[in-house]
Amino acid sequence: MPTPPTQPPCARSLAVVNEEIRGLLEAGGLVSPEGRLRYQELLVEWAAAVRGDVTEAA
Repeated sequence: MPTPPTQPPCARSLAVVNEEIRGLLEAGGLVSPEGRLRYQELLVEWAAAVRGDVTEAA
């Protein structure tokens, strides 16, 4: 059974995470199981960054 993605130890900016996601997609990185796992991790990090942006704006 695969383990769920973990929260990264330090928060990166939304722009940095977004750039890494785009790079993974452009490089066709979702083909491998490792690429799919990395994509899931990045989505978790991206969602946390979005929540952080919303909290700061409020």
